Order: sequence, then structure tokens, then C-alpha cells
Amino acid sequence: MSKETIDLLVEGGNAKPGPTTAPKFSQFKINMGELFNKINEETKEYKGMNVPVKVVIDTDTKEYSIKVGVPPVSSLIKKELKLEKIGSSGSKKDKAAEEKKAADKPAEEKKEVKEEKAERKIVGNLTIDQCVKIAKMKYSGLLSKNLKNAVKEIVGSCVSMPITVEGKPPKQVLAEIDKGIYDSKLQ
Repeated sequence: MSKETIDLLVEGGNAKPGPTTAPKFSQFKINMGELFNKINEETKEYKGMNVPVKVVIDTDTKEYSIKVGVPPVSSLIKKELKLEKIGSSGSKKDKAAEEKKAADKPAEEKKEVKEEKAERKIVGNLTIDQCVKIAKMKYSGLLSKNLKNAVKEIVGSCVSMPITVEGKPPKQVLAEIDKGIYDSKLQ
């Protein structure tokens, strides 16, 4: 009795067989329509987010089991803030045109342009309570041994995203967590 495991990253509630997944499952003679209906049923609560899914197939009997993981922290943050996309707003062509204009300007004006670029546009603000909620959802997939450290991991994820926590930069909130300012909420 040998088993084969296939790892997928699917959109919650909207998984479909595609050019990368169809050959994997067809070699085991699995009914893909039935399989993807079951995956969609089990991932519907994560609608709009990418969800890791493991399909364990018994190669002898052709039976399978589906194990749904927890979405990445960034996806949980985007869902909590009701954001569709986080990223730059301009296209590469627009940025190239801006850089060309900046190259033609005097040195003082170039410095001003660089300072403008250094400023990130903040797209959302998490509260500590939202960070706690995400940490509890993702707890089994985190390396933390307690809730306080799990929340620090979530806040740490915000450092690389254009998101503030409690209206402050995430690094400042990490320092405040270490000082014990939010201990009452992290019990």
C-alpha cells in the first residue's frame, strides 16, 4: 500500500484542474471533477485567499484524502483588512518614465524625488486585537511557543507590507510588545 502526496496552493472555494494539476491526478486515474468539488467545499471559508492543500492518494485503491492548511499570514492580513491587493500602484512604464524625468533634473531636485519615493503609501492599519485573531488562526503553523511571540510574528509580517499596527510602524509596535504595553491583550 503506497501513498503519494500532492501539494497544491489553490484559491479558496475556487480550485480548478489546470495544466499543472491535471497530469498529476490523471496518472492516478482520479475523478478530478469530484476531487476539486471536495477541495472547493473544504476551502470555501477561505474564499479569495490562496490556501495550501495536500491530497494524499493511495495508489493501490485510488482513494484519497484532503488536508487543508491555513493560508499564509499575508493573506490573512489582507482578508482582515478587506484588501484585494497590496503592491505598487504604478506600472513599470510609468516608473521608467518618472526615472527618466528625474535623470534630467538638477541634483537638488533628484534628492527631493528620492525622498518622495522613500515614503510608502500605507494601505491599512491593523489593531492588536486583529493581530491576536490572526495569530490564533495561524498558531499551529507558527514557530512560537506562546501567544505573545505569535503576535510578534504577525506584526513582524507587517514590516514588509505597507501596513501600520495601531497607527504606528510595525517595528515600533514590536518594541512596545517587548516592553509589555499590550500584555493585557496577549494573555
